[in-house]
Amino acid sequence: MKKLGLLPKLILAIIIGILIGTTRSEILVRIMATFTGIFGNFLNFVIPLIIIGFVAPGIGELGKGAGKLLGITTALAYLSTILSGTLAYGVNHTLFKYILVPGALSFNAANPEHALLSGFFTVDMPPIMGVMTALLIAFTLGIGIAAVDGTTIKNFMNEFQQIVEGIIRKIIIPLLPIHIAGIFANMTYAGEVVTIMTVFSKVFGLILILHFTVLVIQYVIAGIIAGGNPITLLKNMIPAYFTAIGTQSSAATIPVTLRQTKVNGVNDGIADFAVPLCATIHLSGSTVTLVSCSMAVMMLHNIPVTFHLMFGFIMMLGITMVAAPGVPGGAVMAALGLLQTMLGFSPASISLMIALYLAQDSFGTACNVTGDGAISIMVNKFAGYRLNKNETNVEY
Repeated sequence: MKKLGLLPKLILAIIIGILIGTTRSEILVRIMATFTGIFGNFLNFVIPLIIIGFVAPGIGELGKGAGKLLGITTALAYLSTILSGTLAYGVNHTLFKYILVPGALSFNAANPEHALLSGFFTVDMPPIMGVMTALLIAFTLGIGIAAVDGTTIKNFMNEFQQIVEGIIRKIIIPLLPIHIAGIFANMTYAGEVVTIMTVFSKVFGLILILHFTVLVIQYVIAGIIAGGNPITLLKNMIPAYFTAIGTQSSAATIPVTLRQTKVNGVNDGIADFAVPLCATIHLSGSTVTLVSCSMAVMMLHNIPVTFHLMFGFIMMLGITMVAAPGVPGGAVMAALGLLQTMLGFSPASISLMIALYLAQDSFGTACNVTGDGAISIMVNKFAGYRLNKNETNVEY
């Protein structure tokens, strides 16, 4: 089991959960519901720590050595993320009403126990602060770290970030498959699994189409700005795309992304600067996935979805994605606070959101790293360089 990747584990967990639910064993389902309840409370406790542990150092790092090139790269990455999320909203708003049934889940999002079985007991784990308080503290510390010359707070926050990342990597991520299995066992017991699986397939298909559309748009714009062939530039990034599918990590894919970006003719110095930075701050694919999955969950629970609400969420998501930890599912972990405060997600909705997101996380990461190549091409042009004429030398 340890050798399996997160995606196979999640698929296996969903299958096991459905099988347990079909046994109609109330005791077994309630045992799993006990675990999911405790795990969900622990997740709520950790959310403020995740926000502070990643947002503050992330913003602080962006401020160090700030210059024109850093500003351009950051602005392009943020703009790309916002436009990708807005595109996802527009397409989903138009098509979801044809492929999803509003309010299709019979259990109430605020009171899932009305249809789902509750656990035998629960353990209260109140967060040390509210999510909005955590966000404000993180922004304040991050800006302060960037502005102050000292390193004491910066070093402390970097070490705190390592602690929080360890909690995610060694506790949350390994236990998520069990959590997901419990959720699906309970939903199967409540008769909701057919609806959920139908939603999974339809939403996934639309997300993949949106990922491809975003990449085409990014490389058309990059090609126009830099004077390159968008098709060739995009083809050259295919190795990075498939590497990211396997690693589920933008950071782990940096060597391949860097190589293929240079194959596209980007100046070595610009590529060495832009690719690692974009691996941290440019998450257009993850944003598309988060917006799509959150809208699907909201529609399933009959929560009103408006442009005003979603655009504010997308704008904040673009900032929060800077802090996404470099682990599988890091983007959705960083976004949990926004899902709670801005979209009003309950623990049941958050659990479903995590399951939807993680099941296709690798494709969102692949879109992210491939898009990093397009941002690098634009930065290369704005820095005064032309693409080297080697963009036909595709390396696989």
